[in-house]
Amino acid sequence: MSRSLFALATALHLSVAAVPAPALAWGTTAHTAINRAAITSIPQDGPVFLKDHIDFIGGLASLPDIWRSPSEPFSKIEEDPNHGWFSEQFTFMQAKPRSRYEFVIALLDHQRKVADPASDEALRTNVRWTGTMPYAIVEAYGRLVAGMRWHRRLADEGKDTRFIDQALAYDVVRMGHYIGDGAQPLHASIHSDGWRGDNPKGYTTDRTIHSRFESQFVDMIGLTEKQVAAHVAPLARQKGDLFNSVLAFLDDSAANMERVYELDKQAAFATPDSRPALELVYARTGIGASMLRDLITRAWAESANPPARPAADPLDPGNPAYNPETGSAPAF
Repeated sequence: MSRSLFALATALHLSVAAVPAPALAWGTTAHTAINRAAITSIPQDGPVFLKDHIDFIGGLASLPDIWRSPSEPFSKIEEDPNHGWFSEQFTFMQAKPRSRYEFVIALLDHQRKVADPASDEALRTNVRWTGTMPYAIVEAYGRLVAGMRWHRRLADEGKDTRFIDQALAYDVVRMGHYIGDGAQPLHASIHSDGWRGDNPKGYTTDRTIHSRFESQFVDMIGLTEKQVAAHVAPLARQKGDLFNSVLAFLDDSAANMERVYELDKQAAFATPDSRPALELVYARTGIGASMLRDLITRAWAESANPPARPAADPLDPGNPAYNPETGSAPAF
């Protein structure tokens, strides 16, 4: 890794750490450990050149969070939804659209049918309060595949791959952040910042539960790359529908949401010695690192093949699935 890239990663790592904790997801500590554990677990037949950029990929792990500040409103509006997937908010969808824009339009169509436009349902049936995380992940994956094809072509021609490798390291940072967020159960539920609605078990409604779990407790225990790496699973997700795999990953995260509230009610995040809280953090960060490693490795394998030629371009109005409202057909 070049000195200039290392200096950039270090400077941005420090600037992200200065952002108030509630604005961050997992906090800098966990995101860094997840990214580094994922890179160290890349198999020998994978894109091992990324290991030369591990300091960059780890140091910039929280970069997408600094794009979410109100001081940059255009960036915040575009970026904020990429960090959540609050599936309770759109249970009316039997199948999730295979297009970010189809998803947004489906939300709008439903929101317009809500009887009371001032109700909580109406105010939260929109892209900000549902999130777009799976789309951010699969879109980043596509960029990674395309960049890896470029790397392969340059390498085959005996040309310098240094610059495309740097670009790929950045793409991993971006995808890694969304995957890291997705592994955090509070990023996969409407209860992301305190319990909402009926609350028969008396869980906290305090929004700081989010930072108590993912930042304060994680920093208290001093989570390390080695601890996360010890919980990385064997390579998986190399076949099958990628979008469905991402949705299943997020469903699994959501299934662990109530466990966070149970532990918080027991004050488990107040002490670094809580074994149940430690186990939850190790498990979830290990799952995040595994998912990131899986997608990086899968992208590398996919990039070895010529680009697939679909029967119809998704932007072609002649495509049978073309939607004039989005100007495209869903991805298949």
